[in-house]
Amino acid sequence: MAYAIGPYSLNNPLILAPMAGVTDLPFRQLCHSLGAGLAVSEMVTSDVRLWNSNKSKHRLIHDLEISPRSIQIAGGDPEMMSEAARLNVSLGAQIIDINMGCPAKKVCNKAAGSALLKDEKLVQSILESVVKSVSVPVTLKIRTGWSPDTKNGLTIAKMAEDIGIQALAVHGRTRECRFKGEAEYDTIARIKQSLNIPVFANGDITDVHKAKFVKDYTQVDGIMIGRAAQGKPWIFREINHFLQTNKELSPPSLQEIAQLVTEHVRKLHRFYGDYSGIRIARKHVGWYLKTLADDSSFRNTFNRIEETEEQLKQLHQFFTQQYQYAE
Repeated sequence: MAYAIGPYSLNNPLILAPMAGVTDLPFRQLCHSLGAGLAVSEMVTSDVRLWNSNKSKHRLIHDLEISPRSIQIAGGDPEMMSEAARLNVSLGAQIIDINMGCPAKKVCNKAAGSALLKDEKLVQSILESVVKSVSVPVTLKIRTGWSPDTKNGLTIAKMAEDIGIQALAVHGRTRECRFKGEAEYDTIARIKQSLNIPVFANGDITDVHKAKFVKDYTQVDGIMIGRAAQGKPWIFREINHFLQTNKELSPPSLQEIAQLVTEHVRKLHRFYGDYSGIRIARKHVGWYLKTLADDSSFRNTFNRIEETEEQLKQLHQFFTQQYQYAE
């Protein structure tokens, strides 16, 4: 099960995918505690002039991270990317991850993220610049290509390995597909067969059976979980257990979920402060309620709360009611 990214050995094949606005420090710590072998940070812009914003300041706190600390950077200018890589390493990053997989328009319109896959010379220049600029391992996240007619993921992957990229994550859709349709894994399998560095599969891996299928089908070293971890961070524990035993783990008890959600909300309050912590907690609690298939009006109630202690009090009352219904 173990594999390595440079000098860092990872004891299981599961990785939390970087997701802007989701994989902040409290969520990364939570997923790591529930079985993620590696948790990659939210995307940080390579434009260091923007690092003074509150959003960027929170994304640049690396010293509390669980090792190895993998920080994702995004941008389309080789010099800015290498500067961002160096500065993140000086702040404690142990792995630099380059984003060439994000399909978001606001990222792609700036010729960053998966938009870069259209320009292989620029990809080469960025990869060479970043790899040369830091002494830590550099990893890369891509898609299978620019469009269904231009699946150049294998070309980019081989180039990346030759330049010195030390691990590669591949999302099973093209940039043009965004998140529409189903992810395909044939391209990922071909990329894995062609490279010697660790390769991770990403895209539509939502449960233990899909994770095992994708790992067996593609023969990748690891599985990268993104949206399926929102509101269900224990998915890492469940997949690890299934990959090792071929048996499904019992779902967490309501009591464990209550404790986990409450502690997560407390950490968000501490990390962001009252104003932002309350608002970011609403988003995460919404995902937890979706996982619990809650169809009550509690989410609307929770979203109107403006005080941290009231959020915690209402969560306690909600779960107390759930225990009573379950009895």
